[in-house]
Amino acid sequence: MAISDDDLSRRAQDLEWLLLDVDGVLTDGRLFYGAEGEQWKVFHVHDGVGLKLAKDAGLKVGILSGRGNAALEARSRELGLDAVVEGRHDKDAAFTEFLAQHNTAPERVAYIGDDILDLPVLRRCGLSFAPADAALEVRERVNRVLTRPGGRAVVREMCELILRARGDWDKAVAHLLADW
Repeated sequence: MAISDDDLSRRAQDLEWLLLDVDGVLTDGRLFYGAEGEQWKVFHVHDGVGLKLAKDAGLKVGILSGRGNAALEARSRELGLDAVVEGRHDKDAAFTEFLAQHNTAPERVAYIGDDILDLPVLRRCGLSFAPADAALEVRERVNRVLTRPGGRAVVREMCELILRARGDWDKAVAHLLADW
């Protein structure tokens, strides 16, 4: 289901939302538990920069995760995410509710997921992405398999690809490169 660069650019123009899975996308998919059963997550700082650039370019950013925890909630607040849907294992139903709640259409959403639970959303959204280490069934069905694995700045890679496809990248980073 891979698409051409021209088709990616066309679809990217219609986007309003970037929606992300968490475990295996924003994290490397491993679960860490403390002695008291608390769960820890490790996030890559480059992903946060990519999401900030996407938000600055006018895209909304949200999470759609089967799990939830305090670390995810803290990171979501820190990034100023526009939507957080967590603890939802039926991602198809959660995506339908997300679309209704935010008055948007599936083709206006780019989604990145890594495992078979993400397939219903990946099938319906306007642009679909997967990390390089996603499940085979996912990699075979998305519009683009990215070069980075989950938790290793794959979200940043997706953000940059989308912003470049929309023609927004140079403007998004111009203030950072102004004195060079």
